[in-house]
Amino acid sequence: MADNNASDIRSVAVLGTGIMGAAMARNLARAGLDVRAWNRTRARAEPLAADGVRVTDTPAEAVDGADAVLTMLLDGPAALDALRQAAPALPSGALWLQMGTVGTEGLAPLAGFAAEHGLRFVDAPVLGTKDPAEKGELTILAAGPQDVRERAERIFGIVGSSTRWVGEDAADGAASRLKLVVNTWVLTVISGTGESLALAKGLGVDPRDFLAAVAGGALDLPYLRLKSELILSENYPASFTVSAARKDARLITEAARDAGVHVDLLAAAAERLRRAEQQGHGDKDASAAYYAGFDD
Repeated sequence: MADNNASDIRSVAVLGTGIMGAAMARNLARAGLDVRAWNRTRARAEPLAADGVRVTDTPAEAVDGADAVLTMLLDGPAALDALRQAAPALPSGALWLQMGTVGTEGLAPLAGFAAEHGLRFVDAPVLGTKDPAEKGELTILAAGPQDVRERAERIFGIVGSSTRWVGEDAADGAASRLKLVVNTWVLTVISGTGESLALAKGLGVDPRDFLAAVAGGALDLPYLRLKSELILSENYPASFTVSAARKDARLITEAARDAGVHVDLLAAAAERLRRAEQQGHGDKDASAAYYAGFDD
């Protein structure tokens, strides 16, 4: 297989078809690629068949003969487990795009597996939630060698609108480290939005007055508006769930601890997410951590 020819990418195995993976698989199939998808719970992958995606029972069936493998799973252990199941059918030299948020510690075993099995490994976590994923407008943070980038871009150009290459060696973790930094900001904004609106309710302040007060100024931002509307409507369609956000918070705090950095705001956000999950909001959008501002 020629690493420098993007036309070599004809078939893609997508392992993990949750909110993000399903959108990616659908867009790849609509772009004319042969897409095989596997999900731990097969029923969640079944709707993709309507878009021409072949749904498989095992990871091995999905990767058999594939030119590229895209993993979009919860964390590093989940991705490693799926690739181990796929190992007997993995084509030597296949491109492996790791696109989930796995953190720094979770990446090393994946890179080791790729080296052991002769896979061309690219660490490429994404920025964006359900809506940009469905529109193929994700931002991709990628690290990998120059000689596989054209092939990787064949896929990135379908699932995303921009790619930022930040390193030559995926195993070095530059992309995953950047993703943790970005998600620190994401979780800070989500938590700050929820706390502000909870305090408004507690103090008898109209939350619309708060939003009007910051409108158009330096303190305003689209993400504040987006998450505020979910809270005010009391409607939380999942794009980045409370449980997924809590997982990311754990990865961030672990990485920060290892780096000797105190992330006090993030630690507080993690506790809010834990309480919201305990209250039964784990499957809702992360903005539902708003409820952690109140006693049950």
